[in-house]
Amino acid sequence: MQFIETRGNDGVKPSSVPFSEAILSPSASFGGLYVPENLPSLDKDFLEGHLESHYKALALDFLQEFGIDIETEVLEEALKRYDTFDEPSNPVPLTQIEKDCFVSELYHGPTRAFKDMALQPFGYILSKLAQKRGEKYLIMAATSGDTGPATLETFKNQEGVKVACLYPDGGTSDVQRLQMVTEDAPNLKVIGVKGNFDDTQNTLKDLLASEDFKAELKERGIKLSAANSVNFGRIIFQIIYHIHSYLELIRKDVVKMGEKIYLVVPSGNFGNALGAYYAKKAGLPIEKILISSNINNILTDWINDGVYDLTNRELIQTESPAMDILKSSNIERVMFDKFGAARTKELMEALAAENKFTLTSTELSSLREDFDASFSDDMECEAVVGMYAKKGYVMDPHTATCMRAYETLREKKLPTVVYSTAEWTKFSPAVSKALGHEVEGDIEALKWVSEHANVSVPAMINELFEKPVIHNLVVEKEAIKGEMLNFL
Repeated sequence: MQFIETRGNDGVKPSSVPFSEAILSPSASFGGLYVPENLPSLDKDFLEGHLESHYKALALDFLQEFGIDIETEVLEEALKRYDTFDEPSNPVPLTQIEKDCFVSELYHGPTRAFKDMALQPFGYILSKLAQKRGEKYLIMAATSGDTGPATLETFKNQEGVKVACLYPDGGTSDVQRLQMVTEDAPNLKVIGVKGNFDDTQNTLKDLLASEDFKAELKERGIKLSAANSVNFGRIIFQIIYHIHSYLELIRKDVVKMGEKIYLVVPSGNFGNALGAYYAKKAGLPIEKILISSNINNILTDWINDGVYDLTNRELIQTESPAMDILKSSNIERVMFDKFGAARTKELMEALAAENKFTLTSTELSSLREDFDASFSDDMECEAVVGMYAKKGYVMDPHTATCMRAYETLREKKLPTVVYSTAEWTKFSPAVSKALGHEVEGDIEALKWVSEHANVSVPAMINELFEKPVIHNLVVEKEAIKGEMLNFL
């Protein structure tokens, strides 16, 4: 399997690269991204062959169907990372909350968020590649709250790898921040940035594409990579749990093989949704992918109207901070798949230069064949969290945004999978408020929700408040490059 570039080739980089190169050096020509040249088939034979499969067996077979250039032994060891999840035999449980609505709980890993599903195995693979080549890497991550903790967790104490993690100061929950700033492995650096997530992500992408920065790293014998979903090593693992969701519905006698379902994905950077899109394109029976956003609803405009316009928008901080994003990297991969490299380059360059692009009516129709979108504000999400808590199911604010899409966007009454991307414990003040008890800090909120909603708090969350803060640096975005070089 070879990987090609979303904005075409510049004549300097290779026109295609294997998987190992795409994940070690994820920045493609003209600032574009790598995408697979083709996809494996998720046909009836593949699905029926995995009706009784353990999640790890499904994942291994899918990765091998992809034809990536990673040894089977390395893949098997990487997938053993799922053995640390709450239920090793089923790391992604599917819970029914309505007659035809099921929640895929993606947060049962070490940092209680869906990023563990990709970053746990991905981190192992990338580290092993670096060790095999005798190379040293700086892994950069920009986070809106969940990528950072998961990246630090997977790479800590890994040989040949150092990690610099950027987070927007004041733009994450307290638990998310503590998960980062209390990490004490010597190969980790956490930097708070005065700004929002888009500021941190823009800096990361600029540095990934910067020949000067790479030259400075080269002098130190270090190469550059990234753990954000700009790296396809993240995306490939985010396809698998969509397949698992469908198989679970068959196992629960909710659907028969070949019957279609809806997926509802809360989305900020569009990586989770992209995984669903690739699964649909590969043949998974998906009627449509419904995208839910918070009040930073740029994706709703893009999908419903074909307009991506940042000219009069400012990022708003919400109770679902992992979706407080206005520049969603992975829309580029969808547009490449639908419109080709030349048009994608034109659209992304317009966004960079003018903060805006507009799809043609034909392009919008093509996009809407696969996607529909809605959004919810904080008040609506609080009402949803409170309503389901009374029914005995506690969800986080990101998951709550999905329920409007479930209720209003389905043109057919088909079984629906809603993706829950984080455990409620990461946003306990918002959940406590939704349940009628407003507090300031996470400690009181965690205790109150646990007692009044009869849900437990995992030990790894409680322990955060006893750990010393190791990383207390907060800088202007212009200082990020210097701080990374100081760290090295």
